[in-house]
Amino acid sequence: MAPEKVVLGLDTFGDLPKNSDGELMTYAQALRQVVKEAVLADELGVDIITLGEHHRDEFAISSPETVLAAIATQTNQIQLGSGVTVLSSDDPVRVFERFSTVDAVSNGRAQVILGRGSFTESFPLFGYDLGDYDALFEEKIALFSKLLEEKPFDWQGELTQSLKQANVFPKTESGHLDTWVGVGGSPESIVRAAHFGFPVILAIIGGDPVRFKPYVELYERAAQQFGMPTHPLGMHSHGFIADTQEAAVEMAWENIKLAFDKIGVTRGWAPMSREHFEHEITSGSMYVGTPEVVAQRMAKAIKTLGVGRFDLVYGAGEQPASARERMITLYATEVIPRVRELLAED
Repeated sequence: MAPEKVVLGLDTFGDLPKNSDGELMTYAQALRQVVKEAVLADELGVDIITLGEHHRDEFAISSPETVLAAIATQTNQIQLGSGVTVLSSDDPVRVFERFSTVDAVSNGRAQVILGRGSFTESFPLFGYDLGDYDALFEEKIALFSKLLEEKPFDWQGELTQSLKQANVFPKTESGHLDTWVGVGGSPESIVRAAHFGFPVILAIIGGDPVRFKPYVELYERAAQQFGMPTHPLGMHSHGFIADTQEAAVEMAWENIKLAFDKIGVTRGWAPMSREHFEHEITSGSMYVGTPEVVAQRMAKAIKTLGVGRFDLVYGAGEQPASARERMITLYATEVIPRVRELLAED
């Protein structure tokens, strides 16, 4: 069963959209478009928008917190998060300082989701050895947990710097920087997050969401064993919403296939087939269709997993900016209210 108040948000990686002339936007234009979309989401009452860090040519967002700061100056209510920040190839001290700064300029609306890095381009780019992939995250998340205490501390690092009575600034006004951990499919990551008391958001990008039920149960067991509080987990999955089912399916097929196939070249995936796509949008982890279709499937996934948050990943591929804005409008004005109605029926 889902928690009483479920957070319903949006997530984007800053894919380069097409403009009104059908031409691909520049990186600068794409970043300004993301700000515009976040402002629209805020005006329409979406709970949170998260921006994913990537260092690839199809994505404009390499520094989520910079874009979030720009969004903060033009919005009032929406929470502002990263989805994710690749902690393994960053400095935890600088990550904390950057997000506590966003928290300040947004009046306490910042959130950071920490990840190991599903995409690994940042490791060689910033001088890290992929051979240290697991060890880097293990050490850096431990350091980040100390930083969240917001008081001077000592730290003996192996892959990170050693610190003596380190004090970092700015402090948050509330004394708490909202911090989550993003998990793709690693039980070890679930246990690690529970050990540090961090809530988890599951990246569910394929297959029946029910496959992730054991991860929810593992998190709850691990948190209890560590004597840490349990938090409702969240999930994020790809989707597209349009006024008609046919329009949504065809737009999603063209663009989600484009995005997944490009990523698949570097990961050894076979090109996405139409059969696989159709399976994902009917019983898998892609939420595509009219507002009613998407709301029904979202509510089912939320109930099945008992999560307290659902972030819909939008804008995959080269979708026109106008289609992205229309999707946000439909999500905010029709899908979110309908999901809440469906959840309230239980």
